[in-house]
Amino acid sequence: MADQPRRPRTLNDARTEAEAAFKKTTTKLVEAPPKPTAIPGVKELVSLRIDQDVLEHFQEGGPGWQDRINDALRKAAGK
Repeated sequence: MADQPRRPRTLNDARTEAEAAFKKTTTKLVEAPPKPTAIPGVKELVSLRIDQDVLEHFQEGGPGWQDRINDALRKAAGK
């Protein structure tokens, strides 16, 4: 059989192909599961930079200085 000539591409063909490619790249991905809520009373380890004089103020009271900082932050947060 003789090779049939290729049909020239039209603007509609190119637009259809572009829309199909765009749709593939813009489809919404499955959302990640929601972050679990914090369990009351469980502390989370964080790294925090505070001024030396503020740290010394809380450490002057002896052991429990981290709890005192937590209480001060809780009060400042209005909780």
